[in-house]
Amino acid sequence: MNYKHLYYFWWVAKLGGVVKAGEQLHITPHTISGQIGLLEDDLGTPLYAKRGRNIELTDAGKLAFGYAQDIFALGSELEESVRNYEAGGRPIEFRVGVADAVPKTIACRLIEPATRLPESVRIVCREWKLDSLLVELAAHRLDLVIAGAPIPPSVSVRAYNHRLGESETSFFAAGRLLKSLKGKFPACLNGAPMLVPTVDVAVRSPLDRWFEKNKLRPSVVGEFDDSALMKAFGKREMGVFIGPTVIESEIETQYGAKAIGRTKEIVEEFFAISVERRVSHPCVVAIAEASRNQLFSAH
Repeated sequence: MNYKHLYYFWWVAKLGGVVKAGEQLHITPHTISGQIGLLEDDLGTPLYAKRGRNIELTDAGKLAFGYAQDIFALGSELEESVRNYEAGGRPIEFRVGVADAVPKTIACRLIEPATRLPESVRIVCREWKLDSLLVELAAHRLDLVIAGAPIPPSVSVRAYNHRLGESETSFFAAGRLLKSLKGKFPACLNGAPMLVPTVDVAVRSPLDRWFEKNKLRPSVVGEFDDSALMKAFGKREMGVFIGPTVIESEIETQYGAKAIGRTKEIVEEFFAISVERRVSHPCVVAIAEASRNQLFSAH
C-alpha cells in the first residue's frame, strides 16, 4: 500500500472534501482524487460514495480512516520522540477515556498524578458515552476509562472495575437565584428551579429518591448528560445544581456559586475501568494511589 495515497485520503476525510484537502496540501483536487482512486484499487473497495455534490465515507472508508488516524498520530509521535530523544527519549503514552457524566474537575484531579511520574508522559484524553468508551477499551485503544458508575450489565466487555472513591453531594446556587431562595436547606429547594442530571447518569436515581423522601418538589428546568454544561447553566442563574462535595470549593470558584447545603444520602462513586484485574500501567497506579490518599481520603 502506498502511504502517500493514504495520507491524501486522510486529509480529505479530515477536512470533508477534496477541494479543502487540495488547498491544505497545495495539490490540485484532480491529483488527490486520482491518488485516492489508486488507494481504492489497492484495497479493492470504494472508500467514498457520492451524495449529490458531496462525498461521504463508506463503511470501509470509515474503517480505513480510523486506522489512518492511528498511523499518522503515531508518525507524529515518532517525529516528536526522535527530536526530543536527547531530552529523555520516548514518553509513555497514556490513553484515557472520561465518561461524559464525570465532572471535569474530578477527571482532571484524578488524571493529574499521572503527569507527575519520573518518566515523561503524553496523555491522550477522550470524552464520550461510557458504553462507547468501554468498546474502545476492549479494543485496546484506551488504557483506562474513568466513570461515575461500574461497567453496566448491558455492556459485554472483559474489563474490571477499580473503585477510586466516593463523595457526598452539595447543592449550589448563584447570583440572584441564591438570594431568592427562602428558608433553610433543604426546604429552600421546594419550588425552586432545578438543574439535574439525565436519567442515564448514576446520581439521578438517588437524587430523585432524596427529593421524594424529604417531600421536596423543585421545578426541574433542565436535564443534562454533561455535568459541566449543567454547571454552566447554573452559573447563569438558571437553576440550583449539584456537584461532588470533594470539589465544593473549586465549583464555587469556577462557577461563581455558593454551596447552600449538602447531604450524605446522595453519594457519587468514581471508578477506574481497565482490562487488567491488577493494574500495572504506571499512570493507572499513580491515579489509584492518589485518589485513595488525597482526593477521596476524607470520604
